Amino acid sequence: MSRAPAATLRAELIGLTGVVERNLYLTKRYFLWEVAFFFWTVANTLTIVFIAKGVEASGGQIDVNRQATILLVGGVIWSFLGIIFEILTETVAWERWEGTIEYTFMAPLSRIVHLGGMGVFAVLYGVIRSALLFGVIAFFFDLEMPSADFVSALVVLGVASISFIGLGMMTAVLPLISPEKGSQLGFIGQGMLLVVSGIYYPVDVLPAAMQWLAKISPATYALDGIRNAILEGDGLSKMGDEILPLAIIGLVSIPAGMLVFRWGERYAKRHGKLKRSG
Repeated sequence: MSRAPAATLRAELIGLTGVVERNLYLTKRYFLWEVAFFFWTVANTLTIVFIAKGVEASGGQIDVNRQATILLVGGVIWSFLGIIFEILTETVAWERWEGTIEYTFMAPLSRIVHLGGMGVFAVLYGVIRSALLFGVIAFFFDLEMPSADFVSALVVLGVASISFIGLGMMTAVLPLISPEKGSQLGFIGQGMLLVVSGIYYPVDVLPAAMQWLAKISPATYALDGIRNAILEGDGLSKMGDEILPLAIIGLVSIPAGMLVFRWGERYAKRHGKLKRSG
């Protein structure tokens, strides 16, 4: 009888070791995803550090109302971008949850109409949600924006939405090729844009390589245009430097997004991943 506790303890330790070993194998299996998630953590940490750099770049002299408005615009654009990424990235996941994924992909509907419809819904929903968010936070902090040109800001946001939809189409393919972790990786892509686009700090504080990435991010131009419209009252006639790049990125990102998604769809069908649950 005295051996029973020792045998029980040994059995429990073997079970414990087995659980640890299983998770080590799972981590090895999804090693590339783990690397991607690590970059997500790096991106979040860099965002916090660069906020401090942004304060330093201003010489420590801060106009609280202006700085709060800059951060508010950044937060609203981050929220808007997040909604588009969330809805488009989870296009496939929603179909899996509802058990309709095979029916949807067999329906007599072109993929551009399918994803375009998701994108239009995401933009409409995001605009309403972001406008409410902006109004509530501005009222809460009693921010003053006497020169704001909200119409121009909304136009810039509308042009930027085309680029955001194109990027969302690219991230929508991730749950197709990886049902297990694809959706999460879409949000990592969103986080990478957060770091390089100057959402909470000037792009000038970034290293040179990251500033180059900022030049190809539509969020950078959307933020510049909307902030100029709200803080300086700039009209559309002064926003050529923001609207033109946004239009070019949009014209490139939509076809690129469709090509990427079609590749992912073919891959998923060949490997039988449409019906799998993530």
